[in-house]
Amino acid sequence: MIPLLTPYKMGNFQLSHRVVLAPLTRQRSYGNVPQPHAILYYSQRTTKGGLLISEATGVSDTSQGYPDTPGIWTKEQVEAWKPIVDAVHAKGGIFFCQIWNVGRGFQPNGQAPISSTDKGLTPQIRSNGFNLAQLTNPRRLTTEEIPLVVNDFRLAARNAIEAGFDGVEIHGAHGYLIDQFLKDGVNDRTDQYGGSLENRCRFALEIVEAVVNEIGADKVGIRLSPFADYAEAGDSNPEALGLYLAESLNKYGLAYCHMVEPRMKTVGEKVECPQSLAPMRKAFNGTFMVAGGYDKEDGNKAVAENRADLVAFGRWFLANPDMPKRFELNAPLNKYNRDTFYISDPVVGYTDYPFLEDLQ
Repeated sequence: MIPLLTPYKMGNFQLSHRVVLAPLTRQRSYGNVPQPHAILYYSQRTTKGGLLISEATGVSDTSQGYPDTPGIWTKEQVEAWKPIVDAVHAKGGIFFCQIWNVGRGFQPNGQAPISSTDKGLTPQIRSNGFNLAQLTNPRRLTTEEIPLVVNDFRLAARNAIEAGFDGVEIHGAHGYLIDQFLKDGVNDRTDQYGGSLENRCRFALEIVEAVVNEIGADKVGIRLSPFADYAEAGDSNPEALGLYLAESLNKYGLAYCHMVEPRMKTVGEKVECPQSLAPMRKAFNGTFMVAGGYDKEDGNKAVAENRADLVAFGRWFLANPDMPKRFELNAPLNKYNRDTFYISDPVVGYTDYPFLEDLQ
């Protein structure tokens, strides 16, 4: 028995295995519109009863931060997603759309990006070649503006369902807008959205509530990275933050909670941390998904030891469209090429990774 390949019931969804395609920014949605080449990319990675999470998808025209990332706030974008979602469903897959607002540090066109703060990021070149020195310092959202941003997420969730997605994953991780409110290393507010743990989590939970009320709790997941310090968004007590969120989310009955391991705090460094998410796993009543540097062995162990229900794989799934089959056959994995993660080519590093049968 391979634990990762055992079936699992996630709310109303019957999954055939526990290997999940993690949300992966690919920067191939020209002009923020999903493209036909994404049909092949996602369908390649679809198995009957498998769960896929889309790349991060903007909730408004002020939510984008990187070139050619998709959105879901316009009719054109919704229509462009439909054939991609249809292709996943045609192969029996379950498809959630990850929705985000990047917040500070990333808004293009010289506009001041919105954030919990007006503190900017340290100028640097990011791994995808993005030069933060070219960006404008953020603008602190007023208390009165926050409901408008919450509404952006609500409308994006409605649009995702219209596009045919089975649900949405709220991106509350990795230093983007929601995380900028959660983390005390960024959030320096003195209103009801800053200071205490309860106040810093208020924005995230208001978004969860709005999205749940719009499309139903069974269609909503959330991704969180309490331990991460991406984009200088660290917290002085990540254990308390993660635990508070896990407990607070129980009242909404979400489809799942998706937590990132602390070993992903430093890219490329891998350490054992089997107990780090344990308190959050215990506190959250629903499906618990983990991500962050997992390979087949780690993932099997996490499921076998009941530390997770589902395991999301990013870089390895990117490079191995038939990864569940490779796990089943104990076959070697294609190596991934970081240099092609964020290029705009519609094929190279995107849909040209070979399947097992191509290698025979």
